Amino acid sequence: MSKEQAFGRKPVAILEKIRENLERLNEKIEVMIELQRHDHRESPTPIQDVPLDVMTLLSMPDHLRKTAMTVCRSGRATADEIAQQTCRARAVESAYLNQLVLMGYLKKERKGRKAYFFAERDVEGER
Repeated sequence: MSKEQAFGRKPVAILEKIRENLERLNEKIEVMIELQRHDHRESPTPIQDVPLDVMTLLSMPDHLRKTAMTVCRSGRATADEIAQQTCRARAVESAYLNQLVLMGYLKKERKGRKAYFFAERDVEGER
């Protein structure tokens, strides 16, 4: 391989890495934009103790419904555990879970550094 060929491949490899990084950034920006769109649609004031019944779940946007149903099935879980089940990024699930807490559908409890999310009716059933 000549010197010209070696130098010709290095810039191509660098440009390929830059392209991959830009694609990853674009994906993250799209998630952030989607989260902002949904934040504007949701009510900013928290609703207290709203039950997660069938009609409530059907009235939710698809992305929040999937998260809420996963929490109901799990009982009590962290954002990481929910993300593993929904096959979405942990940061996305964390944002969705916090939206559901603000809307009054879920409760959040911290134990050490971990935050656990659960539906209020699950806690009442344990007592």
